[in-house]
Amino acid sequence: MNKDTSHINSLENEAIYIIREVAAQFERPVLLFSGGKDSITLVRLAVKAFYPAKIPFPLMHIDTGHNFPETIEFRDRLVKELGLELIVRHVQDSIDEGKVKEESGKYSSRNQLQTTTLLDAIEEFKFDACIGGARRDEEKARAKERIFSVRDDFGQWDEKNQRPELFDMLNGQIELGQNVRVFPISNWTELDVWSYIEKENIEIPSIYFAHTRATFLRDGLIWSAEDDVVYREDDEEVVDRMVRFRTVGDMSCTAAVLSDATDIKTVVREIRESSISERGARIDDKRSEAAMEKRKQQGYF
Repeated sequence: MNKDTSHINSLENEAIYIIREVAAQFERPVLLFSGGKDSITLVRLAVKAFYPAKIPFPLMHIDTGHNFPETIEFRDRLVKELGLELIVRHVQDSIDEGKVKEESGKYSSRNQLQTTTLLDAIEEFKFDACIGGARRDEEKARAKERIFSVRDDFGQWDEKNQRPELFDMLNGQIELGQNVRVFPISNWTELDVWSYIEKENIEIPSIYFAHTRATFLRDGLIWSAEDDVVYREDDEEVVDRMVRFRTVGDMSCTAAVLSDATDIKTVVREIRESSISERGARIDDKRSEAAMEKRKQQGYF
């Protein structure tokens, strides 16, 4: 066994241990699923954790209504193939009910609006643990968060009041009204995730690989022009480019990168050579230096 394989196996074992601890310590857990590579990896880990039984908790997708079509198609197919329960709650419903206000203008996005829809869904189903695919290498706010991250009865995170996690001991005790966000792949990097996908031969949405797409440039980033979700000025020229997406979120805040990586081996090589974080293509993280931390304090993933 080479060093890379041993490293990935160690991360897999840790993640499976965490997922099993969630099932053991909580009454109503849920796996937050976006159709992106990290949540797809979580599903594979959960399948392994409970095999030959099925995953003993549902998946839940907070649908902004502005997702990439390839992601939604993949989500529905995966759930059907594995026989999993999928709960979908829509940001559009929160807008229609007057709970959140649709943004407008050049940098409008529904990404931040997801928080209200998520918190409502947690309350609706009384979930006490929400498993997510956030990783510490993605962003500095996520680097501070524990694997078992306690949220108060308003869904808020207090970064100054976190529990110690010593010797892999995970404390799931919570007070009435609290819930926990759980991050089994917190210690993984983007390269680790891709290496695991390669090792396990996991299928992922096609937009993660290089393809020709109608795009335009803004602020040094490449945006999709294949739909009317992404705001575009009249003078922003549409050009076909060979691109792929390193991270998959709301279309209105997720930019593409130039790439000729059409298979996993080439993607892994490309990531090894990259000096830019995958979150560098997410405009929602650029609204301020503390954008992610503020969203987390309000109840975000």
